[in-house]
Amino acid sequence: MIKLVAFFGNYGKEYEGTRHNVAWTFANQLPFYTKLNFQQKFKGDYACVGTDTLAQWFCDSKMLTTKDGGVPRVPEEAPSQIFFLKPLTYMNLSGESVGELARFYKINPEEILVVHDELELPLGTMSLKWSGGLGGHNGLRSMKAAFGTADFWRLRFGLTKPADRDIAGYVLSKFTQEENEILGQVFSQANELFARILLATDPSRLIPSWGKKKIV
Repeated sequence: MIKLVAFFGNYGKEYEGTRHNVAWTFANQLPFYTKLNFQQKFKGDYACVGTDTLAQWFCDSKMLTTKDGGVPRVPEEAPSQIFFLKPLTYMNLSGESVGELARFYKINPEEILVVHDELELPLGTMSLKWSGGLGGHNGLRSMKAAFGTADFWRLRFGLTKPADRDIAGYVLSKFTQEENEILGQVFSQANELFARILLATDPSRLIPSWGKKKIV
């Protein structure tokens, strides 16, 4: 099960709302985000919350409920708490922050979910992925360097790879108003997936439905 969620992005107001920071934008809109008590440590901002409390928050916000509207079940094998991390190292060194927290709390790479942007997917698409290639993503490269493996979970938000633009300039540019409207529709469904991942004993069971899902 997932014990640590790392949202990859770049620190600083100049990066707010940029394509490369879509994971932070997603984190900020989570219905329970303001309830998280973030502290600065491990080269990042991190928070932890009890899994039972998290399940209650999922229910309260209607991110995920039972058929009768009740609190979703927390599996017996679930960790007692889940960590949330925003590395403040800038994207290219994100793995250093994740690695420090993971080593301190003895979290294995297969228990980590990285939320990040993905150029190889079109805008309006999200994807749950296990391991695999790094797709030229420097944040993922840093994760592999820190852990010595690419065997960790990824929740990816598509950006659409431009055919005629500088990639670095593109990912560091801001979303347009129309693109932000598309993201809003993606996030509304991604919230449910996010909750399901964190309460799943085996996230791979979600891949058939969420492995590459076009929302818009």
